[in-house]
Amino acid sequence: MKSDQDICTLLSSIIDGELHDAENKIWHRHPVWFLEGNPVVGYSKLKDSVRLLFWSGQSFDEKDLKTEGTFKAAEKRYASKEEINEVDLLRWVKKSRAIQWDYKNIVKRKGELIRLK
Repeated sequence: MKSDQDICTLLSSIIDGELHDAENKIWHRHPVWFLEGNPVVGYSKLKDSVRLLFWSGQSFDEKDLKTEGTFKAAEKRYASKEEINEVDLLRWVKKSRAIQWDYKNIVKRKGELIRLK
């Protein structure tokens, strides 16, 4: 859908602008940004929305990010571009650099997460 494409374009633009030094690649069929090999933020298309995911987002202390999964990830879902608060998004992306859990080595540590920053 056109609205999904608009959401993804805006998300990508803001994330790229703040994480200009990050490696951006398609990982498990979704765009994900990595800092020093560690995934920090990405998004994916769901049936009724686009899910923005921060791997360490539960540590951001942000009420608008919802818990996702059993580790430290948190998400925000968007059904339209107009729902994106760019000030919030930029703050979250900055936190994704400052607050990181070591997902890169989670398999080697048998599921144990260690805080990097």
